[in-house]
Amino acid sequence: MVKGSGGATVRKKTTAAKTKKPVSKKSSKQLAKEHFDIIVIGAGPAGEAAAMNAKKKGKSVAMICDLDQVGGSCTHWATIPSKALRHAVKEVMAFNTNPLFRDLGDARKLSFQQILAHANRVKYEQVRMRTDFYERNHVPIYKGRASFLDANTIKLLGKRKKLSADYFIIATGSRPYRPPDVDFEHPRMFDSDTILSLDFSPRKVTVIGAGVIGCEYASIFGALGYKVELINPNASLLDFLDTEISDALAYHLRNLGVRSRHNERYERLEYFDDHVITYLESGKKIKSDIVLWANGRAGNTEDLNLSILGLEANSRGQLAVDKQYKTAVDNIYAAGDVVGWPSLAGAAYDQGRAASNAIVAPEQSYPVEEVATGIYTIPEISTLGQTEAELTRKKVPYEVGKAFFKNTARAQITGEQVGMLKLIFHFDTLEILGIHCFGDQASEIVHIGQAIMRQPGSANTMKYFLNTTFNYPTMAEAYRTAALDGLNRVF
Repeated sequence: MVKGSGGATVRKKTTAAKTKKPVSKKSSKQLAKEHFDIIVIGAGPAGEAAAMNAKKKGKSVAMICDLDQVGGSCTHWATIPSKALRHAVKEVMAFNTNPLFRDLGDARKLSFQQILAHANRVKYEQVRMRTDFYERNHVPIYKGRASFLDANTIKLLGKRKKLSADYFIIATGSRPYRPPDVDFEHPRMFDSDTILSLDFSPRKVTVIGAGVIGCEYASIFGALGYKVELINPNASLLDFLDTEISDALAYHLRNLGVRSRHNERYERLEYFDDHVITYLESGKKIKSDIVLWANGRAGNTEDLNLSILGLEANSRGQLAVDKQYKTAVDNIYAAGDVVGWPSLAGAAYDQGRAASNAIVAPEQSYPVEEVATGIYTIPEISTLGQTEAELTRKKVPYEVGKAFFKNTARAQITGEQVGMLKLIFHFDTLEILGIHCFGDQASEIVHIGQAIMRQPGSANTMKYFLNTTFNYPTMAEAYRTAALDGLNRVF
C-alpha cells in the first residue's frame, strides 16, 4: 500500500507474479487445442468425408484448408463449375432447338461469360452448405498449406503455427498437369482450372488431350457454336469405353462441330497476341484463338515435405496406399485424387470415409473397388462393368440387350431422344456383366443396374428387370426394354 498525492491510500498494481498465473493457464488451454486425434489435410470431397466421419464417431478433428473457402478443387474449379456450365449450355441448346420456345422469341446466342455467370451460383451454394457442415460439427478449419515436421507434427507454411495429431489423412487432391515447356502465363493458354476465367468468346478452340476432361470441354465449346480441334494421341475417343459408346460419342461430337484428330501428339506451341499455333508431331499446324491443355492431372503433394517421413510420391505426385488407405507410415493415410484411381468426386467421398474408418472403426472400412464412370459430355455417358471387347478376350459367352431412348415415352416427352442403354450379360447364367449408357441422365440411369449387379448369386440376373414393375413413363423402364431385347436372343 502507498500514499497517493492527496493522502489517500492507493493499492499498487498487480504484481508480475499475479499476472503470470492466468497467462500460463491460458497458454495451457491453447496447447491443448493444438493437438488432435486426427488432422485432415485438404477440404475437398475426400477430406470432408474423412473429417465428418471421424468427428461423428467422437474423435477430435481439425481441417487444414489451403484455399480461402472449403470445398477443394471439386467445388471451385473442377466438378461443380464445369458440370454447372454444361447444364447451362444444355439449357441454351434446348431453348434454341425446341419449337415450343419459338413463340417466346428467336434463337439466342449467349457469350461464354453470360453462361458462366449463371453456373457460378452453384459454387456459392456448395461453399455455403459445406461451411455449415464444419460449423455444425465443430470442426476447426486452419487456413494454410501443411508441411510435415515429423510423423505427428505439421506446420502451416508462412505462418507461426504448429499442430500435432495421432493420425493424419492426406486429401490434398490434384491439379491440372502442367508440362514445363508450355507457357501457362500466356493469356491465350488455359488449363481446366483457368478456363473458368476466360473473359471472351473464342471462335476456335484447340483442346490438347482427349481424356474425360478434354472431351467434356470439347462438347461444351462445340455446343456454344465454337469450332473445336480435339487432339487425341489414341486411335479412338476414350478407348476404355465399350466400342459402341465410344463411336456414339465421336459421332455426336462431330455434330457439335468438334474435329477429333486421332493418333496425333502435340509437339510445341507458338504464341501470338491474338492466337496460338499448335504444332503436331505429324507436321500439322493448327491455328486457334485459345488452347485448352487437358492432358492429365497431378497430385498436390509438393509442399508436404514427405521426404522427412520417408514417403515418396510418384511422377504424378500421387501416394501409394493399401486397401485401408494407409501409406507406408503407420499413422498417415491418404484418400481422393492424391492416391490416383479413380479420381472421381463420388469415389473420393467414399475413400475419405474408408480412410477415416480405418482409424476409428476398422470393421467399417471398405476400399472403393467398383465405380460407375460418369462422363459429362453432351450427351453424357456412364458405364459400369465389362465391355464386349474385354469379355471377348476372356472368351466369356455373353449376349447383349439394348434399349434406344427414342423408343421410350419419357424421352419422347422431354425431347432427349439421343441415347441408348446397353446391358451385357452371361449367356448361360444371365448374370449382368456390364452396363453402358449414352444419353441424357446416363449417370443417373446406370445406378439402377448397379444396385442389381451388387446383389449376390441368382439375384443378379436379367430376369429382375422382367419381374419388376417400373413407373410409366420413366427412363428407368429402358431396363425392361433392354432385358426383353437381350433375353429374346437367348430363349
